[in-house]
Amino acid sequence: MRALVIAEHDHGSLKAATLNTVTAAAKLGAPVDVLVAGAACAAAADAATKLAGVSTVKVADAPAYADQGAENLAALLVDVIKTGGYSHVLAPATTLGKNVLPRVAALLDVAQISDIVAIESADTFVRPIYAGNALATVKSADAIKVVTVRTTAFDAVEPGGSATLEAVAAGPDLGLSSLVGRELTVSARPELGAAKIIVSGGRGLGSGDAYRSVLEPL
Repeated sequence: MRALVIAEHDHGSLKAATLNTVTAAAKLGAPVDVLVAGAACAAAADAATKLAGVSTVKVADAPAYADQGAENLAALLVDVIKTGGYSHVLAPATTLGKNVLPRVAALLDVAQISDIVAIESADTFVRPIYAGNALATVKSADAIKVVTVRTTAFDAVEPGGSATLEAVAAGPDLGLSSLVGRELTVSARPELGAAKIIVSGGRGLGSGDAYRSVLEPL
């Protein structure tokens, strides 16, 4: 049994969601490897080697992964999973994970287990259903478990590791999609998906003025 975590990064550094996902993977009780796929992503790969509990950081550094397109990444992942004999594949339940892992699950012909908040055993997971109003405990009989992780349910892994780097042969650019552009929204407020505490205010506050006076100072 061995777990592979898909690193989310900006080529120069790891995104916080990756740290939470490594913590989730460690709860499986199996060796944890991290895959960093990108272009000129040596700095992100080096950061991954320093995460506690990570055994090996696999690096696929090629222009085909510069935009981290889902089709190219999914094809690479299937090759890495089969070659490495991984039993579990985990990614954060972010835009990247939700875009890539369903394709990986389809190519492997297994069911994806989405948005987990707890791990009970190697084949049993807890995930919210009915818009978070209930929790379901699900058990997978698939040989390879493909899992997305709700990052706020797991603490970020601490530094202190010394994983080895291993180069992975890059696949071809499949040319099925291309990135036209990115529009980044800059806000002084914390990102909702990474927030530890969320205070919600709606009709109970009575008016927009009450919302601004009560919630905005927080």
